[in-house]
Formats: sequence, structure tokens, C-alpha cells
Amino acid sequence: MSHHFDIRLAKEDPSLNLCDFYLFEGPSGKTVMAMTVNPDVGLSAPDTLHPEGLYAFRFDLNGDAREEVTFKFRFGTPRHRGETEHTHIQPFEVRRATGDDALRGDGGQTLVEGETGSVVTASDLRAYVGTAPDVFAANAGFRTLMSVFYNDRRYDANALLHQQNPFAKRNVTAIVLEVPSELIGEGKIHAWVTISLFGHAPEVQVSRWGLPMVTHIFLSDPSDPEAREQFNASVPSEDFERFAKSIADLAEKMATYAGSASNPAEYGRQIAERLCPNTLPYELGTPAAFGVGRFNGRALGDDAMDVMLTLATNTPIADGLAPDRGRIREDFPYYGAPFKAEEQAGVRPMLRPAKIPAGSGV
Repeated sequence: MSHHFDIRLAKEDPSLNLCDFYLFEGPSGKTVMAMTVNPDVGLSAPDTLHPEGLYAFRFDLNGDAREEVTFKFRFGTPRHRGETEHTHIQPFEVRRATGDDALRGDGGQTLVEGETGSVVTASDLRAYVGTAPDVFAANAGFRTLMSVFYNDRRYDANALLHQQNPFAKRNVTAIVLEVPSELIGEGKIHAWVTISLFGHAPEVQVSRWGLPMVTHIFLSDPSDPEAREQFNASVPSEDFERFAKSIADLAEKMATYAGSASNPAEYGRQIAERLCPNTLPYELGTPAAFGVGRFNGRALGDDAMDVMLTLATNTPIADGLAPDRGRIREDFPYYGAPFKAEEQAGVRPMLRPAKIPAGSGV
């Protein structure tokens, strides 16, 4: 759920739905970045990427919440894989941009070109785009927790006892890039990912992701339905001004209802300062660990839901569910085999299956 289905356009076009973001240490001085899109691919979504989509990993090197280095993926027209109409191959290109090119547009130096479904290697970097298992774990009781919070103005300590993961045995499209860390920078950096539409019209940012579950928890007020839309269209340098109050208010109220803070207002302020700007900090060359005490990148097996709910409530939460670590591999592209049709027997589509975007040529 991390950012699954959090904006209107994401529900209409899953290829623009930025689900999750991971950043962790690779082998021999390399860093791995990965984002997932197309939630529930194969059941609710086609396996294609938007031909006018710009999928970008953005890195702030000096703490100003603006990107100095950006890695961009662009995709070409998909074609059918073999005789099946349901699986596709798309050409893609990866570019590295700095300066003004890092901020906007699809400019930059080409690093590698390839096709989806296969690992592509160029010099000492590797790229992969293809169907992968969704390793994110959520608790179906999360909706109850938030509903009780808003409707009854209380904290329901029992809401997460259901231990049912609605994302189990589902697939996504993974975009994975492994590069020498020196192509990013050195020391502590801050990262986020975006998806924009960039074609015949001016570039329009559709979705943004830095830290997990911020929109689903902290910007989820049903009386302010535009907050998520505004967040996804904005940039990290605007976060304090635009979203800190909403984040602080939720944490203050949650801590008040849970009776977990002696000064809920101060606790809310501290959480807002930690989550704004909404970027993922990481010390290059160190083991990634996304935890309550410290954010340092995020590995595929980190349990983000427990962490973010613990921070929101100021109450230790361990819901008994965890990422499907059996579907994580130690070598590139780090995602294991996607779930096969027979493994998904009985798994219903999360949404009405989406159509392939117009203009895709399929």
C-alpha cells in the first residue's frame, strides 16, 4: 500500500502509480535504487510502462531538498512477447542528468539501453525493468485504524490484529538500477522518486515518493481530499510550508488518543520535522536500514508499515506481517520470481483491470 492507489490518476493508469521506493548498498562500491509501479500487475494492470512517462530517481547531495543528480528511465512502444497478448516487451533508456537537466526534462547522458524483462549490463552498471513480486506487506486492519481515528476520534489498539496482507501473492513492475556510488555522490544523500508525463505537452509531475505511507497516514484527512494530489504534484523543498502542519496535527491527535505522549503537540512537531522534507536519507556505502530510530535507505525486506505506524502513534507496533522475504534474492535484480498464475489461484483483482494507455501502439 505504501503509495498504492493514492491519487485519482493512479487508479486510472497504473503505469503512473508509484508504489514503493528502495535504496540500499550493492556489491563492490555500488548503490541500488528501485521503484515499483503497476500495482497488481497481471490481475488489475497491464505490464506496460507509459510511453510518455518519465520515471526518475532524484538525489539531493547538499541538504537543500533539491536534486543535483537524477537518473531517468524512458520507455518506447511496447510489443507483444511471443504469441501472448498479455505480456509485452518495451525498449528503454536510462540517462544520468546533473545541473538544470537534473531538475526537469528528459535530458542527460545515456548510460544504458535495453528491453524490459531482461537484465541489461553496461560497463559497471546494471538495469532491470520487469514483472516482480510485490514484497510490501500491509495489514488489512489499517483501514479500520484510520476510520476509527477520523470517525470516532480514538485509537483502536486492536485494529491490526487481523494479520491479513492484501498484497500477498501479487505482482508489480520493478524498475531497478545499480550504479557505482560515485555516480551519485558521497557521504549522506537524500533521495526520492517521481513519475512525470513528458511528451508533446510541458512536463507534468504525476506522483512523488520519498518516505513510505506518508500520504496514506499523515495526509489522509477525508475533509481534505486534495492533500494527496497536491503532495504528489509538489517538490520536497515545499514540504515544510505546505504539509508540516497536517503531519504534525495527525501525530498530535494520534498520540493524544493513544495516551502515548506527555506533550502531544511537541511530539507532533517532532514528527513533522522528521518527515519534512519528504526524502529518504542514506549514507552511501552503508547497510540500509529503515527503522523507528533512524532512516538510512530502505532494503526490500524492511517492514515499513510497522515503522511508520509506530511513529504516527508513538506506540510500538508489530502487526505480525512482514515483507515476503522468500521472494527477495541476494543478487541483481534482487527481486525474486514473480508469482505465477497457479500461485495466484483465488487471488482477486484489487481493481477493475486497466486498459493499456492510448497511444501505446498495442
